[in-house]
Amino acid sequence: MFSKPNVFWYNINTMRKIEIFDTTLRDGSQAEDVSMSVEDKLRITEKLDELGVHYIEGGWPGSNPKDALYFEKVKTLKLKNAKIVVFGSTIRKGNTVHNDPNMQSLLKAETSIITMFGKTWDMQVTDALKISIEENLDLIHDSISFCKHNVDKVFFDAEHYFDGYKSNPPYAIKCIQAADEAGADCIVLCDTNGGCLPDDIKRITTETKKSVNTHIGIHVHNDSDCAVANSIIAVENGAVHVQGTINGIGERCGNANLCSIIPNLELKLGYKCIGRERLRLIREVSRFVNEIINIPHNKKQPYTGDSAFAHKGGMHVNAVQKRTDTYEHVNPELVGNSRRILISDLAGKSNILRKAEEFGMSLDKDKKVAELLEKLKELESKGYQFEGAEASFELLMKKEMGQYEETFELLDLKVITEKQTHDNSFVSDVMIKAQFPDGTQIHTAASGNGPVNAIDNALKKVMMRYYPQIENVVLHDYKVRVLSAGKGTATGVRVLIESGDGKHRWATVGFSENVIEASWEALLDSYEYKILKKY
Repeated sequence: MFSKPNVFWYNINTMRKIEIFDTTLRDGSQAEDVSMSVEDKLRITEKLDELGVHYIEGGWPGSNPKDALYFEKVKTLKLKNAKIVVFGSTIRKGNTVHNDPNMQSLLKAETSIITMFGKTWDMQVTDALKISIEENLDLIHDSISFCKHNVDKVFFDAEHYFDGYKSNPPYAIKCIQAADEAGADCIVLCDTNGGCLPDDIKRITTETKKSVNTHIGIHVHNDSDCAVANSIIAVENGAVHVQGTINGIGERCGNANLCSIIPNLELKLGYKCIGRERLRLIREVSRFVNEIINIPHNKKQPYTGDSAFAHKGGMHVNAVQKRTDTYEHVNPELVGNSRRILISDLAGKSNILRKAEEFGMSLDKDKKVAELLEKLKELESKGYQFEGAEASFELLMKKEMGQYEETFELLDLKVITEKQTHDNSFVSDVMIKAQFPDGTQIHTAASGNGPVNAIDNALKKVMMRYYPQIENVVLHDYKVRVLSAGKGTATGVRVLIESGDGKHRWATVGFSENVIEASWEALLDSYEYKILKKY
């Protein structure tokens, strides 16, 4: 008798689609310790598109040149699922829609969708903007109306909406009604300060939905540690559009974490967001973004963390081996994760098989997979990390399977860095001696403005004689992460390198206690990957 309502509720929800709006590149970039280059943002864009989010907010071109450049370059990407969205504010007091610089930057981005934020808290209007509450209504209406005549869709971020509603409900409602009348396609209710609790979200979302004709969305911050719960409560009370970031990165305590919101909506409540097949990519995307922005992975993160499905206590291990749902709330494979028994680690086989399929390899499900898994565990225990460096992982798999031979044997490598007295600059010289499969030995040297640049130049000179296809490979990005705290300059380091040839981009990784050796490994993988793929 109790099961029938549950099944009926699930079926109702599966008919309801929830739009996923990712703002990692915009709101997420405002987090402390996070800085993304244009190249970083482009790589993350492609990964988010692969995940299947509906909208990717690329940035605010009116605030900085880097975001303006992003919108120029993102046009070259061949996205399959996501729409790129530009972000900006309503026009400033005293400007018209035709002469406001921010408005012009939004149109210059040439996206089909604009997200525009405006004040809905009377205190913010009078104290921050220093305008009357009536003027603010005109700014909202005129800005959205103008944009709506120039693009396909306009989303209105009702900034500080929940605080505004608590302070002055009739005025907050008037603000979103102005947006509705101007043609906004979705009105996004924002808990900008992140201080609301779920009951606040439920009550205000329910009451607000009655006041407008268009769709309602939700955008919350995590200052009260309720961002995920608040987002879900809003959906259950009428929101059909959810904004958040990968891993919840964002200003102060962060934004709502899409890596928890999406599986909660899909697996727990039966809503359709990105689909079950793409949901399996959520862990991969979570770790990819962390690697690109160069921050440590959170082992304890729900769904995607290493510890999310890890079992150590004897009673727990015994129970979960008999029946997994004794200590697991969902099947880890549904979110691309894997079960870990910490006494004897059994995780990762499904991931190996999926990657092998992606790389066009056929693996024996027992022996070969086990061998690769052991190799992967051995390398990761040393400090390697292949999320965000899939080119290195494909090379590793191909080499272990005997499907790719190393291009040459390194016989000698010397790196010399000296300070030049005439201009106080540092210059590095590198000498390489290598032997190729036909027995030929090549000895060459090159200089650079640093040891990594010099190694790159010398390595390219050595390999070009046998592999001229690497000539157009260039290094786009170089990151170093210190892994072991407390060892000072003797600590281990991981180097992540992004390379490209003008048409394709790929990332490689190296690890060592010597940053030169780690850099060498990542650089060599970069060139060998180009040779492997025959781009």
